[in-house]
Amino acid sequence: MKRRNIVIATLKSWNLENARKFKKRIGSKYRVFVFKEKDKLNFSALKRVNPEYVFLPHWSWMVPENIFRNFKCVVFHMTDLPFGRGGSPLQNLILRGIGKTKISAILVVKDADAGPVFMKNDLTLSGSAEQIYKRASSIIFNNMIPFIIKNKPGVVMQKGEIVRFRRRTVGQSRIPLDISLKKAYDFIRMLDAEGYPRAFIETKGLRLEFDKAVYSPERIKARVFITRKDIA
Repeated sequence: MKRRNIVIATLKSWNLENARKFKKRIGSKYRVFVFKEKDKLNFSALKRVNPEYVFLPHWSWMVPENIFRNFKCVVFHMTDLPFGRGGSPLQNLILRGIGKTKISAILVVKDADAGPVFMKNDLTLSGSAEQIYKRASSIIFNNMIPFIIKNKPGVVMQKGEIVRFRRRTVGQSRIPLDISLKKAYDFIRMLDAEGYPRAFIETKGLRLEFDKAVYSPERIKARVFITRKDIA
């Protein structure tokens, strides 16, 4: 039987490692092509591959219209859509004090995060951002993608109130000085992942950046990087 083709477009080391394992696991039935650069994921490349699905876990760029109109593109968004459309979903969830969410697998359409839903999966938000991203990656590659390619589910339109998130900027990584100890811990952990700016505070001449935070009701233990502001 001829093997069918699947494309995975993704970033971050944990997703690339899970993509490698996934490719090895299903290689007898599917040929898996992994894209990790924005410019490489283009219409010409996909036309040559002719994939059954294009899966996009943790893809940071908009998918061009000539791609999503010609190929079945599935993006994974870390909210219970339509709640939380928009950027920086993990950070926005944690700032709202939310401890559990859904990973929504949706069809890519013109409007960001507005596509109909293939399926949703539970996700807890404890631990650092990197721990959460790795937990989500495991769910996506071990549960959600296999379910979709095996069962080929239809899609249902999103239902409920639309709540939009704003993508956070590097400048918003500054820890507010008027928050509780627990919220300061949440602020540090929500940015503690590969490729994200660390939470920081500044004095007149220094910048202090934090990661590896451990919380207790009395204190936070964390790693700190201290640099002069003129070289930060």
